[in-house]
Amino acid sequence: MLLAFVLAAVTATFHPASPTVGDLVTIEFAAPVVLDRSPAYEIVSGAGNRVVVRTFTPKPLALSGTIGNVRFRNLVIPVTSVIAPGDPMMPAPLVPPVPAPYPRGPFIAIAIAAAAAIAAWAAVIMRARRIARPARAEPFVAPDERFRRAVLALRENRAHPRRWAALADETRAYLAATRAGLGAEWTTSELVPRLAEEERVVIDILRNGDVEKFAPRGTPSMEFEDVAQRALALATPRTPPQEQRA
Repeated sequence: MLLAFVLAAVTATFHPASPTVGDLVTIEFAAPVVLDRSPAYEIVSGAGNRVVVRTFTPKPLALSGTIGNVRFRNLVIPVTSVIAPGDPMMPAPLVPPVPAPYPRGPFIAIAIAAAAAIAAWAAVIMRARRIARPARAEPFVAPDERFRRAVLALRENRAHPRRWAALADETRAYLAATRAGLGAEWTTSELVPRLAEEERVVIDILRNGDVEKFAPRGTPSMEFEDVAQRALALATPRTPPQEQRA
């Protein structure tokens, strides 16, 4: 809405139509204008025939100045208060602020990091204990007893796929442990000439083991249980000569 005032040949329009305290009021004149400075209002800007003023006093604003060669006074612009008439001037009730949710993210991250650190240290400690734990020493078993147990186990295990070959390997190991100058890696042809007369059962064991190892289609010519029973005699402790004389 535009309002016009005519006062001694001075014409001006202003907006907003109903300014209130603190509003920027734009005033347009018919010709370039220069407003007088006044403590009642603030000249915010001025250029040509347009000026912008502002006041913080809730009462009509009286302007004065010069337009062209014409001096004018008391060009009144109504200014109203933002406070309604009869307002008790009581402050509005304060609304309690809405509490922000407690941040759980950082604590969750700290808990995860702590759990990972505990797990890592636990793994390190367990590994250190495992490394530091001394190896359990196997109880010593005499060669005679070890050979006797192996023969009895093979004799009981009829489902063993290569009983003859296993018996031959156990026999070679036993002879290497109890006979000086014999080796577990020796072949049958190397062992046989070095056997005593009472150890001739070894020949049957080794040769049947060779058949089972190196001739898959061949069949050992002897009964395993009979030869195994004779092999047990190899592990029988022999009486020293001085005890025989006694």
